[in-house]
Amino acid sequence: MILDLILIGFGNVGQRFASLLEEQRTTLARHYGISPRIVGIATRRHGQAFSASGLDITKVRTASGDTLTYLREALAKSRAAARERRLVVVETTTLDVNRGEPAASYIRAALAANAHVITANKGPVACAHAALRRAAERADRRWLFEGAVMDGVPVFNLARETMPAVKILGFRGIVNSTTNFILTAMEQGQHFDNALAEMQARGIAEADASLDIDGWDAAAKTAALANVLLGARLTPAGVERQGITREAAAGAIEATSRGRRLKLVARAARQPRGVTARVSLEELAGDDPLAQIEGQQNAIILSTDLLGEIAIVQRGGGLTQTAYALLSDLVTIARGVTASAAKPRSRRRARRG
Repeated sequence: MILDLILIGFGNVGQRFASLLEEQRTTLARHYGISPRIVGIATRRHGQAFSASGLDITKVRTASGDTLTYLREALAKSRAAARERRLVVVETTTLDVNRGEPAASYIRAALAANAHVITANKGPVACAHAALRRAAERADRRWLFEGAVMDGVPVFNLARETMPAVKILGFRGIVNSTTNFILTAMEQGQHFDNALAEMQARGIAEADASLDIDGWDAAAKTAALANVLLGARLTPAGVERQGITREAAAGAIEATSRGRRLKLVARAARQPRGVTARVSLEELAGDDPLAQIEGQQNAIILSTDLLGEIAIVQRGGGLTQTAYALLSDLVTIARGVTASAAKPRSRRRARRG
């Protein structure tokens, strides 16, 4: 099955996703029966291009223009693939913590044109989850976002696919790699600015570093997690927020001298009057699972009614892991398309029997 992909955004994550498609092309065809091809691309810096037969992104010539207008035109040219449920828009644009735009508008346009959508952008999940979920249901298409939080670790898939009848009561975790790396580095005597520069050089820190160090990225992820796992209707602005500062170095060093760790912890929990959420610096006991999270590692602990606490730890995160999350969502969509196509045949066989 050929899956036609339109990429909206082509920064570090988008580029790694494209290269991962090539690296995994044989595996995807052999084990999942899918052959993805990139038919469209729109980037803020490099322009836009479209070819119904597929683009060679290493040689493509782009043209400038408005991204949303381009997307609608590309979707119109891909109606056949959309009707056959083979069209997927891959959205990896820059985070907007205030409204989740323009990413949310791209997703709405794609769903309205009967395309599936996958994204690594936590903005739409944090700011417009309920509305976009309804739009996906109306269109009978998938909107998946495993890469929005904790890179490729299947947090959302875990809850959706493998925990039936389990109610998630709350969670706490370390969800921002940059701030955890900086706190760990400062414990070891490294300067705040040097640690931040290292994360930017690795392509892990947000383009606007203040989103990380001021806690906005963690707040957006907290809102996204709370909206999906707890049924909240939060936005990042509704999450009580604290970031890290250069002055936190002294607190981090002092805490380690007493066998404790200073961490930026994201929390949310169900309360009688709704869901509460916050991101704040917490001094944790040395034996707390979150105190063991080093460098750019992430972790989340889910509190549930039937299974108690479930801890998920990501020992290594980065561009490949985030790109893998997009790939995983793509495979999920392909499986759904295959299953949907098989149902009419099954019904026909049943009637003949």
